Amino acid sequence: MTVFAELRVARGSFALDVQLSVARGEVVALLGPNGAGKTTALRALAGLTPLTEGSLRIDEKTWDAPPKVFVPAERREVGVVFQDYLLFGHLSALDNVAFGLRARGHRRAAARDRAAEWLDRVGLADHLHAKPRALSGGQAQRVALARALATDPALLLLDEPLAALDASTRLRVRSDLSHHLADYPGHTVLVTHDPLDAMVLADRLVILEDGVVVQEGTPSEVARRPRSDYVANLVGLNLYRGTAHGTTVDLDTGGTLTVAEPATGPVHIAFPPTAVSLHLDHPTGSPRNTWPVTIAAIEQHAHTIRLRLDGTPPVLADVTPATVADLHLHPALELWAAVKATETHTYPA
Repeated sequence: MTVFAELRVARGSFALDVQLSVARGEVVALLGPNGAGKTTALRALAGLTPLTEGSLRIDEKTWDAPPKVFVPAERREVGVVFQDYLLFGHLSALDNVAFGLRARGHRRAAARDRAAEWLDRVGLADHLHAKPRALSGGQAQRVALARALATDPALLLLDEPLAALDASTRLRVRSDLSHHLADYPGHTVLVTHDPLDAMVLADRLVILEDGVVVQEGTPSEVARRPRSDYVANLVGLNLYRGTAHGTTVDLDTGGTLTVAEPATGPVHIAFPPTAVSLHLDHPTGSPRNTWPVTIAAIEQHAHTIRLRLDGTPPVLADVTPATVADLHLHPALELWAAVKATETHTYPA
């Protein structure tokens, strides 16, 4: 059984037009820049924003098919974990989890028993009576997840579920969430800005820009073959478009690169910032792409230093702090960039 969605929503000058399918047991992550339509898509799936056109079916049920069919949010088999969790401050963890069950007609005792089972499953058996203000961020996230899953939803929606956590907590909770999602038999849609969350938690990525899908595939497919500047930035690659003539590619933005894989016609070229070496003088030796660049910016990036280099083409380069010191790198310094043809990856545009 599968979720089939043709999500078309018109809101002022913005239009969402997304086709989405989610198989049972699959986790699909929606990624995209601010304003791409991720939240609108999530709200449409939840029943909080009706479709303007299109349809939404899950298993054998139609939830939205304007103008005749619209199942309101409270009647959909949906569990939602919001970014700020939205726990009821005056209720204990137990009663927060039981709330959704009570809203669906379960008796109080049965709802509390099932809530206790779920809190035990997420490792909070010792926090049944704790109020949200007494919980850590990671514990609150697990209460919200238990509340969403306790009703056995057909569709689980996760809206930036780890965004409110600090870095150390996020690492642990991401691992926990991955295990819970692996055990969940329904359909899961995850909205996130964090590429690591998407890569770890999702089976498939759907990239939205300006209300439409620009790329989708498994995490490894998307990471290896980005098709937009946003995706390239997301996965940390330099990306160019150009026209290939054998192993020579004339770039759309100016400049030429030599590649290892012969091709003909429109192509993308990608390579990681770590593939770029920097030299004070024109390098010689093994065949490689070389061109003059000027340092535009120097930024701390994870455990390395990322350089933004102006040139034809512009390029990102990752170097060690020792390289910065040895070459006395600073903004406006003129250098030579070099990339071996064997470090590039070429694929049809």
